[in-house]
Amino acid sequence: MKIKVCGMKHAANIADVANLRPDYLGFIFYPKSPRFISEVSAELIKYVPADIKTVGVFVNEGIGELKLKIAKHQLKTVQLHGTESTDYCAELKNLGIEIIKAFGVHPDFDFKQLEAYAPLVDYFLFDTQTPAHGGSGKVFDWKLLENYHLDKSYFLSGGIGLEHAQQIKAIPDPRLYAIDVNSKFELEPGLKDVEKLKDFFGKVTSR
Repeated sequence: MKIKVCGMKHAANIADVANLRPDYLGFIFYPKSPRFISEVSAELIKYVPADIKTVGVFVNEGIGELKLKIAKHQLKTVQLHGTESTDYCAELKNLGIEIIKAFGVHPDFDFKQLEAYAPLVDYFLFDTQTPAHGGSGKVFDWKLLENYHLDKSYFLSGGIGLEHAQQIKAIPDPRLYAIDVNSKFELEPGLKDVEKLKDFFGKVTSR
């Protein structure tokens, strides 16, 4: 089970969480997010240890600007959290960067729309549907994923906290590639509780 910690924005906190060796560290480049990373802090992304995949989270960013940020911050992965089209994903795929396409899941969500994206992205990310494009701290009904019939592996996101560790380990779906955590491990938006994360890492990865 891979772990992604998203919404990092403070220098010392980035270093402390990186020391826990998550598989992915996420940095939000969406200006309306309370976890939006400043240009100053974003300069630190390239110093994250090479064995951790650095993820830039974007919401309907212009493709030119996105390419500039990938190059400037040496991002290894992009997470698209808006209404990005298949053409948009195809253009990014040509760059050879890892692509995660996020979707907000709700009772009326149409999983068939994912079929066109599947050949163009590396992973899907299933989050709770919110107007703010994630970070709500709310969990969606995981049983809705029974309607997901593609082979593409995915990240599970949306309000996941320490209390969900055992429940996550019990999920039998082999397509569940990674857990994405954010707001439930914060002291304030963008500032992670390192001890709480350490506890979660231990519970999720123990056999």
